[in-house]
Amino acid sequence: MNLYAIKAIYLFEMHRTWRTIMQSVISPVVSTSLYFVVFGSAIGGRIPEINGVSYGAFIVPGLIMLSLLTQSISNASFGIYFPKFVGTIYELLSAPVSYVEIVIAYVGAAASKSIILGLIILATAALFVPLRIEHPFVMLLFLVLTAVTFSLFGFIIGIWADGFEKLQLVPLMIITPLTFLGGSFYSIDMLPPFWQTVTLFNPVVYLISGFRWSFYGLSDVHIGTSLAMTAVFLIACMVTLRWIFKTGYRLKS
Repeated sequence: MNLYAIKAIYLFEMHRTWRTIMQSVISPVVSTSLYFVVFGSAIGGRIPEINGVSYGAFIVPGLIMLSLLTQSISNASFGIYFPKFVGTIYELLSAPVSYVEIVIAYVGAAASKSIILGLIILATAALFVPLRIEHPFVMLLFLVLTAVTFSLFGFIIGIWADGFEKLQLVPLMIITPLTFLGGSFYSIDMLPPFWQTVTLFNPVVYLISGFRWSFYGLSDVHIGTSLAMTAVFLIACMVTLRWIFKTGYRLKS
């Protein structure tokens, strides 16, 4: 394992975050704060509690997950796409660095950024609503697993994309709608039976449900199912990346 190479790539990606801190950190935090103001105050005044939890506190896990998913994908996809765009990817591929080390460095940096952002948003949320975390270790586990999984997914998107517009296509057109429809702002128990069944086909439901359980002990699906679905998606991303590097898909052409 070439730890020096991993460290070099990881630190380079982390330094890029601090150079663009307004876009990488401050902008998502401000956007999430606006959600608290609009949804927590306006809608929260009409929906005082859900399952014994104030509405403002209920939406916190969903808002953190929304930022975590989008930022993980964005950080990882841009991190690998930019070397493709400027042509330095060929220097990286010809260096004595294995694809495993490349993935660890880029995905590790993207996941680190997302986890830091998630913790900042969590601290920001505590300024707006009273929070409690009943299972802090499970919360951290979900935070890390989700960040790593969707950073791997973003890495795949960065390799697949052949233009900057495609980097935003999946997060804006797929991930964000799935997150909004995945119980971020409501419990799926509030839906009619037919739509409850349809919602269970949304993979983001399992992430938000498990993450919310770590806060309040409330979930729309069993915590074990949430962890299993996250693990399945993680393994699927790893298998896909192994195939990409083995075949050179959109890397060597």
